[in-house]
Amino acid sequence: MMARRWPMALGLILSLAALALGLRSGGDPADAWLHAARWTARVGFPLFILTYAASSLGRLWHSPLTRALWRDRRWWGLGFAASHTVHLYALASYNSTAGKAPTAQTLIGGGAAYALLYLMALTSNDAAMRKLGRNWKRLHTLGIHWLWFIFTFSYLGRVIQGREMPYAALALAVSLGALGLRIAVWARGRRGA
Repeated sequence: MMARRWPMALGLILSLAALALGLRSGGDPADAWLHAARWTARVGFPLFILTYAASSLGRLWHSPLTRALWRDRRWWGLGFAASHTVHLYALASYNSTAGKAPTAQTLIGGGAAYALLYLMALTSNDAAMRKLGRNWKRLHTLGIHWLWFIFTFSYLGRVIQGREMPYAALALAVSLGALGLRIAVWARGRRGA
């Protein structure tokens, strides 16, 4: 079991490294925190996508790698939660250092994303699954799709504004591709039924 937990440690290590590198790269403190916030988000995104697509990959392509990813998706999700906690710290530090207040849209959308992220992390265990029953699946389905929406909406906005290209375009394509995998699995299930 201990060997399966490595994605959680990986998420924390990568995000702390991104935080440190971001802080070293900025000219002034606000710029350094902005770099740290961007880089920790970029480190967290692949962890999120692996979690989001794990079951779809396992259902569509049977291999030892996809089965392991599917089996350990809980740990990939916890790795993302650890990583995105570091991102939240960097983002809050940037806002504080730069004297910026988050917009209402950011507080509502992002606040809901973090609330769902932490609820999913706290309930990512067998005891919570048993206690919550069907509500566990509802919570995790809502949460994972809300996080997907926040990432996708954010990257779409950057693409429209021409910011952070080509990274934003690649991330948007990956995000939409991950949704495509989930839709393919859903469609296959409907055809099978």
